Amino acid sequence: MPTSLTKNRIASIDLLKGLVMVLMALDHTRDYFHQSSSVLDITDPAHATWPVYLTRWITHFCAPTFSFLAGLSAYFSGRRKTKSELSGFLLKRGLWLVFLEVTVIAFAWYFDVQFRNIDLAVIWCLGISMIFLAAFVYLPKNLILILSCLMICGHNLLDTVHFEGNAWWSIVHELSSVKLSETHTLNIVYPIVPWIGVMALGYYFGNFYNASINRKKLFNAIGISALVLFVLIRSTNVYGDLAPWKPYETASQTIMSFLNVTKYPPSFLYLLVTLSGAFLFLANSEKWRGRVVDFFCVFGRVPFFYYILHLYLIRVLALLTAELTGYGWELMVQTSFDIDLKDFGFNLEIVYLIWIGIILLLYPICKRFDLYKQRHKEHWWLSYL
Repeated sequence: MPTSLTKNRIASIDLLKGLVMVLMALDHTRDYFHQSSSVLDITDPAHATWPVYLTRWITHFCAPTFSFLAGLSAYFSGRRKTKSELSGFLLKRGLWLVFLEVTVIAFAWYFDVQFRNIDLAVIWCLGISMIFLAAFVYLPKNLILILSCLMICGHNLLDTVHFEGNAWWSIVHELSSVKLSETHTLNIVYPIVPWIGVMALGYYFGNFYNASINRKKLFNAIGISALVLFVLIRSTNVYGDLAPWKPYETASQTIMSFLNVTKYPPSFLYLLVTLSGAFLFLANSEKWRGRVVDFFCVFGRVPFFYYILHLYLIRVLALLTAELTGYGWELMVQTSFDIDLKDFGFNLEIVYLIWIGIILLLYPICKRFDLYKQRHKEHWWLSYL
């Protein structure tokens, strides 16, 4: 049952946030503990196995869902603020996230004191999206919906547009690495389009959280329609993804190819299949209660605090494991975007055990911070964690 501290929150949103945060940790644990190939090609049907493929593919739901929910949370926050106050908060929090991406989080990913690689990844993307949302909140709500859908549905029209060596264009719509100097590289992993649209769409959908709307019926209809649309458009191979699917010798590989949608930047089809899951979950989970729900809701109420902790815990454990197994801790000081751990690592079963251990270690810490955060709402700085 909800406590007096959390009864005013919507549990299904915290639950979904918590689930995707826990899933995200699986992806990052696999990055540094699995004896495997490159992070970017493990879903290639030519050589992927179903256990590894699904381990990676299921985590595709994390970034779109969290970005959408961040927009939804911004809407709820705006109920207690004026437009000006909400815009100011989103602007400041967005700048804060961008700063942390290129400092605290950049070090967590590489353990490189020289910061030879800076990734503009998911936290940067959330920050930039908040900065844009700070302006969007002044727009009519239907215009927000239109702009969101244009970015989400139409951005693949830009797939053939390239400006060689232009970092600004890459920031807008193209995965790339830009040399800042002979030794330092900027990796643009999350271009801002269409991510801005995903968060803005979440903000718009906050309008549906009132007593006069049958959310279950509406969200189920949207989720099912998105899945059907995904299958129909993906089948044509005409639009919606940089990587068209193709038939392979086996049905298994063909299915992998069909589902192997592009994440960087997220294609229209990628967002259709992932956000459909978010809609269906939100539609059917509002009445869920119990210890399991409470467990995941803890992570959902302190997502950024958890994010920082889980990155550093994974990296420190990987460093200690590399040292104890004879590979040397230096292996975990990465100097390139594509993780290269030589032949270090374990089979997937061990990776899952490590992931479960990490979640169990983080739970009591996150629970204590969650209680502190709920009991000390007078501390303005807690809203930035």
